[in-house]
Amino acid sequence: MTIHATTRHSRVALLACLWVAVFLTAGAAAGEERSSLGQMVREALRNNPEIVAAQKRYEAARQVPAQAGALPDPMLSLGYASTGSPRPFAGLGTDPVANAGAMFSQEFPFPGKRGLRSGIATKESQAEFDQYQQVQLTVLARLKQAYFQRQRDYASIATLERNRDLLRKFLRISEARYSVGQTPQQDIFKAQTQISILETRLARLEQDRESRAAEIRSILNRAPDAPLPPPEEARPKPLAHTLEELTAQARENSPVLSRDQRMIERAQLAADLARKEYYPDFTLSGGYFNMGRMPDMYEFRVDFKLPLYFWKKQRAGVAQRAQEVTAARRALEATSQDLAFRIKDDYLMAQTSFRLMELYGKTVIPQASLALESSLASYQTGAADFLTVLTNFMTIIEYELNYQEETAGYQQALSRLEAMTGTPLVGNE
Repeated sequence: MTIHATTRHSRVALLACLWVAVFLTAGAAAGEERSSLGQMVREALRNNPEIVAAQKRYEAARQVPAQAGALPDPMLSLGYASTGSPRPFAGLGTDPVANAGAMFSQEFPFPGKRGLRSGIATKESQAEFDQYQQVQLTVLARLKQAYFQRQRDYASIATLERNRDLLRKFLRISEARYSVGQTPQQDIFKAQTQISILETRLARLEQDRESRAAEIRSILNRAPDAPLPPPEEARPKPLAHTLEELTAQARENSPVLSRDQRMIERAQLAADLARKEYYPDFTLSGGYFNMGRMPDMYEFRVDFKLPLYFWKKQRAGVAQRAQEVTAARRALEATSQDLAFRIKDDYLMAQTSFRLMELYGKTVIPQASLALESSLASYQTGAADFLTVLTNFMTIIEYELNYQEETAGYQQALSRLEAMTGTPLVGNE
């Protein structure tokens, strides 16, 4: 009688604990430090090596237009001409051929060439700025996806640990009932199997949690062993933009499209410069020569660089640049099509994940909870067996994990949309 009474009391206590666990999630300990995604975003913008390197490449590219548009360096020539002997100044003042002097030369590209070269370098520096912005968006998207995955790992681990402890209590009660012949041995084996399954899933989640932590430290440029508090609890908000709005934002803000457009403009300027190569550059030279006791001599000259082999060089150059313009335009079309596809794909993924979150949270889990409640009541009266209760219990665990998976998937899809459209959607505050 004592064993029976104890078993009934333990069973009632366990059922009460189980019923509370169905509706309550594992909250953070009071005062526990949490990793803020907004703070991580700001830290990544300051410290991430990829972002800093892209910024420096842009700053370096900004210095090129002034160089490209400058005149070629002038040339100063110093020399002498001697007669009768190779020693310096031999015959100076007695032979009209002997002299000592200096010549200054300056090359001038044909008018318009320097402006085109500067324009090409300017477009390249603007494209480098677009690349810098794209690196920022890509790195932040990786950071957010790792953060949301780690968020899911923490929530899933908490769910599994909570329910594993309840299963262990189930196991102890089953063992007590089996010892007095009130339950078959298969109940014990089934509970042990489910506990082992939860342990395997916990091991995988813990490994993924640490991998995501290592990825976040790498993105933030922190030491591999630097502390990283748990993430904040997930609080997903509905996507407030339509697909058409996101596509329009991408056309306006996407650094990838902007960079391709810059490359078209650069190719067009390069084609204009190639056509300018049909026109000659020229060099102005001026010199002064000392003739000794004879009158000083001055020389001024204009030298032209003649494009005599234009059918081999300039004509091929123009054809090359024309093909590059076409290639740049096709690259922009391909990028636009790929971007439109990926935006729609992630938009549909986000919409589906959000609907599934709503279904799991408002319909599926509550209905499964009612099924568990009914089986618990039947189990107390002997109308249902242990396996029925256990199956309903494991079903709720699975639905909770699915809910957390869809929550992470939804937020990860938003982070990818953010990178493609250049529109803040999540986690920048």
